[in-house]
Amino acid sequence: MAETVLVAYGTTNGSTAEIAETVAETLREGGLTARALPARSVTSVAPYDAVVVGGGLYAGRWHKDARGFVRRHRAELAHRPVWLFSSGPLDNSAADRDIPPVRGVRRTMNKLDVQGHVTFGGCLKEGAKGRIAKMIISSGKGGDFRDFGVIEEWAKGIAVSLARLQRLSGQL
Repeated sequence: MAETVLVAYGTTNGSTAEIAETVAETLREGGLTARALPARSVTSVAPYDAVVVGGGLYAGRWHKDARGFVRRHRAELAHRPVWLFSSGPLDNSAADRDIPPVRGVRRTMNKLDVQGHVTFGGCLKEGAKGRIAKMIISSGKGGDFRDFGVIEEWAKGIAVSLARLQRLSGQL
């Protein structure tokens, strides 16, 4: 099994960081070494065998730190298994159906030949930063729409995929 997995994330109010921490913890429970780090703080992905990148969605775009991470590390990411996740819908749509990646994430998926992508429900609570976030909350449309059971199952799938990739590479 791949030994070390980086879970890099871009977040504004911490919701995506909590998802990334859950992914990393689930991977650790599956026997992997996993670290969740803010995407902007990662200087190299060389120490990692696989990478998960997550970003909150804002106005139909992936968080700027997630986008910047992929741009900075594109060459290194091309040589290891990569998974992506987005978080953002402030309703039950992510629980009701598979939400396709936004255009920029889809381009990243194609350039890096990523293993998979999922969109999780988002979370926006009282005290969130930003004018638009405050407007959303004051209009009564905030809340927590994350399903941590679904997040954990997705992360378990990554661990299974990494074990399969390790077996395949051992057979070559």
